[in-house]
Amino acid sequence: MEKAEREAPGAYWSGKARQLEPYVPGEQPRDRKFIKLNTNENPYPPSPRVAEAIAKALEEGGESLRLYPDPACTELREAAARHYGVKPEQVFAGNGSDEVLAFAFAAFFDSGPGAAPVLFPDITYSFYPVYAGLWGLSFRNVPLTEDFAIDTAAYAAPNGGIILPNPNAPTGRPLPPDALLSLAESQKNHGRVLIVDEAYAAFGVESASVHIGEYPNLLTVHTLSKSASLAGLRVGFAIGDEGLIEALCRIRDSFNSYTLDRLALAGAKAALEDVSYYREINRRVAVTRERVSAALSALNFTVLPSAANFIFVKFPRLPGAEAFAALREKGILVRRFDRERIGDFLRVSIGTDGDMDRFLAACREILAGKMEDGRWMLDEEAR
Repeated sequence: MEKAEREAPGAYWSGKARQLEPYVPGEQPRDRKFIKLNTNENPYPPSPRVAEAIAKALEEGGESLRLYPDPACTELREAAARHYGVKPEQVFAGNGSDEVLAFAFAAFFDSGPGAAPVLFPDITYSFYPVYAGLWGLSFRNVPLTEDFAIDTAAYAAPNGGIILPNPNAPTGRPLPPDALLSLAESQKNHGRVLIVDEAYAAFGVESASVHIGEYPNLLTVHTLSKSASLAGLRVGFAIGDEGLIEALCRIRDSFNSYTLDRLALAGAKAALEDVSYYREINRRVAVTRERVSAALSALNFTVLPSAANFIFVKFPRLPGAEAFAALREKGILVRRFDRERIGDFLRVSIGTDGDMDRFLAACREILAGKMEDGRWMLDEEAR
């Protein structure tokens, strides 16, 4: 019997699968030792209490793993509530903030004919348009200002909801608190939700969650991947009025009631309870961020002001693609977005002081190269 010809890729895909343009994560190398400054991971280890809590959850030979975890994530939500000064009923937990955001797009934004568009910045977290495509939502990108800031006044238009990161990604620029609350007030008056994605808030801004009592339409979304050094554990949560939390639960329980496993629940709870440890390591990240920003500015780099654990920078006289390749050749991974307005910028995660010293040294070496055949040579090639 002749072997059937291989079907074309996607032959059995749904129309939805065909039209989606999935999010592309940062590179996770396996074949070479790199300094990883491309995925905004915290350079410091998690609190020792995290490993202790996970080990305790595995006592008695992991017997507890044969049982489903708590679908309500009760102890984790209670720990988050204590940490942020809210009620457990105002906290929703999920498998990383990406899952929480995906649920939020489904819970608060309408699709179909006549639905008003969701608004978010034109330069921002690139998962937002992916979520909109997944749920069939119309959306409108609101341009950043000339200096890459979010202008909240530009969102004063009919909409089906607004989502803003604070600080923004990949730029790192924070929002003025008064402007954010004014937008929340406007959205409340129009019966619309404002979602504030606070993935990087721990490195330089106050959480807007302190205002959820005034704004029942305000939802803040958080992750332990960055601030708690737990990118490998996948834990996120949202804080908002009980009515918003109930909507998220309805979406979750239409997909999978058990979004967090027992080990993640134990480790995340321990992380939220070790406030002093994380306050110190995140302070160190912020100090390093300011030092590196100043050093790059002295080298005539364009450096946007950042309140996150990364900086958004542009080499002087060197296209972004070439700068990205030159750093990679030197064993340093950063992130570049091949898009209008920001194609010459690089997003650089803040590593340890040693990592960042090597990054700065590499930048100086690249700048010491010379032009040959229309491209910048690395200093080793130029000699």
